Amino acid sequence: MLDLLVIMLERVGMIVAVAFILTRLQFFKNLVHRDKLNRRQEITAILFFGFFGIVGTYFGVALNTNTLHFNSVATALTSDEAIANSRVIGVVVAGLLGGYRLGIGAGLIAGIHRMTLGGFTAISCGLSTIIAGVVAGIFYRKGKALKPLTVFGIGALAEAMQMSMILLISKPFEQALTLVEVIGIPMILANGVGTALFLLIVHNVISEQEKVTALQAQKTLRIANQTIGYLRTGMNTDTAQAVCNILFRELQPSAVAITNQTDILAHVGIASDHHKPGSSIRTDETRDVIHHGELVVVNDGTIHCDYPGCRLGAAVIAPLIRRGETIGTLKLYYPSEKVITDVSIELIAGLSSLLSNQLEIAETDRAYQLAKEAEIKALQAQISPHFLFNSMNIIVSLIRTDPDQARKLLTSLSYFLRQNVTGTTASQITLAQELSHVKAYLEIIEARFVDRLTIVYDVDDHLLDERIPPFTLQPIVENAIHHGIRDMERNSIIQMTVRDLGREIEIRVKDNGKGMVPERLAILGTRQLESETGTGVGLFNINRRLQMTFGDQAGLVITSKEHEGTAISFRIPKLEVGV
Repeated sequence: MLDLLVIMLERVGMIVAVAFILTRLQFFKNLVHRDKLNRRQEITAILFFGFFGIVGTYFGVALNTNTLHFNSVATALTSDEAIANSRVIGVVVAGLLGGYRLGIGAGLIAGIHRMTLGGFTAISCGLSTIIAGVVAGIFYRKGKALKPLTVFGIGALAEAMQMSMILLISKPFEQALTLVEVIGIPMILANGVGTALFLLIVHNVISEQEKVTALQAQKTLRIANQTIGYLRTGMNTDTAQAVCNILFRELQPSAVAITNQTDILAHVGIASDHHKPGSSIRTDETRDVIHHGELVVVNDGTIHCDYPGCRLGAAVIAPLIRRGETIGTLKLYYPSEKVITDVSIELIAGLSSLLSNQLEIAETDRAYQLAKEAEIKALQAQISPHFLFNSMNIIVSLIRTDPDQARKLLTSLSYFLRQNVTGTTASQITLAQELSHVKAYLEIIEARFVDRLTIVYDVDDHLLDERIPPFTLQPIVENAIHHGIRDMERNSIIQMTVRDLGREIEIRVKDNGKGMVPERLAILGTRQLESETGTGVGLFNINRRLQMTFGDQAGLVITSKEHEGTAISFRIPKLEVGV
């Protein structure tokens, strides 16, 4: 029995070696990581583990129950022979990794094959192999790795059930009993250990690969922190040289280069004697990347540099993209293609995306500077510099994490600024235009509050063509944001109501914020007020403009209670279009 256990463990060792090889196959990685396989992947996995079970059968040894001698497994067994094998390992692993379908599918393939070999245990061993897949499927835990001791128990249980099936089904019973006495304990122990080692190696190797990926991510973040200060000023010879120095130090390739669409901006490493900043791009592959905007891996000797004796070997060339246009390339050179791994390609692809985003940020920063420096009196009078600063910072941060949302907010900000410019030349605009202006402002504000703010619009649509002085509603809403709900952690609400009162229109902005004390309420809107967050100029100016345009009855009406919120409303007469 001890000799058989040693033999079985040796054969299991070969099976476990296969497990290590499996971790290099992409479909096997998908099986370990994905909660659900598609039909093609599932069929592939069933066939694979079924074949694995067949291999486990042939890795076993045939036992003659009369002579108790062991022989190699042949394509057919005599009526006195049975197999001590590790077939159950592949079937159990299939069930534990993929559930019932994989377990039963692999069990059917390996079990039917076992039946074709014959021997007095053919039926019992074939059926027990299928049942082993069912048992493993019971213990399947989606997305979770079982403990090695638990896996050992499942593998041992599956093999113990096979021994039971042999005793129940195989005839004659005395021969079956002799077989189980000889191979039972060694097979239970060996296959339990083999199953546990199989999954342990798989999860450990893949875990190590994930750690490598995590280290690459940390390296990427470190590079990002070092390069962002340079690329925020744009891409030029100086910033490209600084970035190349950082990448050369962190990644240690043969050389690093950055180009624009026509020229080399920087080159650090070998071949820097002729790949000089300011010179034209020397390789056809770089031109192709600029033209097609796709990353390429250049093999040894195919860089096609036009300089005689250039020592550059293989390279990964990635595009630098801004606003959908390839504006340059990032190139990392290596001694040979063998050095370039899938991980390094993914890292370089991520770096090119990172640098592209930083260049997007640089352009956004330049746009912000232009907006900040523009001498437009309407913007100076109506927009807080803090609002612009916070808006641009939000957009800059979203460019990396949510580009679609960043573009949406940038569009809203653009519309908001444009309305501020056009509003300075108009005495009145439609209520629809004024509400669009406010909505653009609130879309930006909502991005800052992130699930803390709810905006409710209650507007009579037939009033949208009525006229109102520009810049009337936005300062009121801004007041509600800054003085009402700014400090609320959740459930803050701003409600905007436009009602038809017959000959008049009532416009009301209400928040559920902290409210205000009666002393402040009595003078708000009647004069400029000094505070930590504002001067009261917005409401004061709005109140004066409304009264000068429509009469004293159109002045602001402000109601507020501490901890219950504030409502600001006013009524204006309906006006004909063009008045």
